Amino acid sequence: MNETRLFVLAALARRGPTHGHQLRRDARLDRADLWSRVKPGSLYGALHRMSGEGLIRPLRTEQPGAQPARTVYEITDEGLRELRALRDEALSEVAIRPDPVDLALAVSTDLDPELLRGYLTDRIAALRAHAARIDHQPDRRRPDRRTADDLVVEHARMRIRAEIEWHDKVLADIDTLNADE
Repeated sequence: MNETRLFVLAALARRGPTHGHQLRRDARLDRADLWSRVKPGSLYGALHRMSGEGLIRPLRTEQPGAQPARTVYEITDEGLRELRALRDEALSEVAIRPDPVDLALAVSTDLDPELLRGYLTDRIAALRAHAARIDHQPDRRRPDRRTADDLVVEHARMRIRAEIEWHDKVLADIDTLNADE
C-alpha cells in the first residue's frame, strides 16, 4: 500500500487540478505525517512518477510574480481507477504491524531494570509529545474539513493512548520481567 500515491490521487480527485506546492502545503497543514506515512517532502517525486505512469498529467505551468514556476496536475481516468484500487486495498487490509519494541522487550531480560525503566520512560515521553501534536489538530481546523478528517485524527489519538497504556503497564511490571527467567 503506497499511502503517498493514495494521498496525491485523492487530493487531485477531491480538489481538482492542483500544483505540488499546494499538495505539500495541504499535507503539512493536515499534519498527514501524524496519521499516515505520507511525508510532505516526498510528494514532488511522487507527482513525477505518477505523471510518468499516466495516473496524472500536467495541465500548465504557473509562475505568479517572483515565485518559482509551479506545474499544475490533474488526475487522469487511469488515475481514478488507481485511486479506487488503492482506497479499496486500504479499507480492506487490516494491518496491525509488529512493533520492534516487543522483540526488544522479549530479549531484554539481561538488561538492568533501571536502564529499561529509562528507555520506557523516554518512549512514554515521546508518545505523549506525539499525542500533544495530534491533540492540537482541532486548533488547525480548516473550513473544508470533514467528519472523516476528524475521525482520522481521533483514530490516531486512540492508538497513541493505547500505546501509552501498554508502556505504563510494562513499566509497572518491570520488576517481574527478570523474575520470570
